[in-house]
Amino acid sequence: MKQQKITKEMTVSEIIEKNPKAAEILREEGLGCAGCMLSGFETLEQGAAGHGIDADELVEELNKDGE
Repeated sequence: MKQQKITKEMTVSEIIEKNPKAAEILREEGLGCAGCMLSGFETLEQGAAGHGIDADELVEELNKDGE
């Protein structure tokens, strides 16, 4: 079954809720947001910007897993 597409407008906690494997991918890419208290409020785009990571590339990587 195909998972819902992840977007950079989703919060980090939404992404992890939809795809628990996303937490590992985020950590590998330098975003240790899974345990961060802002994960329920910050979008993936905001978190990526705060860590100097390209949000579009990160979304592409996260969506590869669900294809």
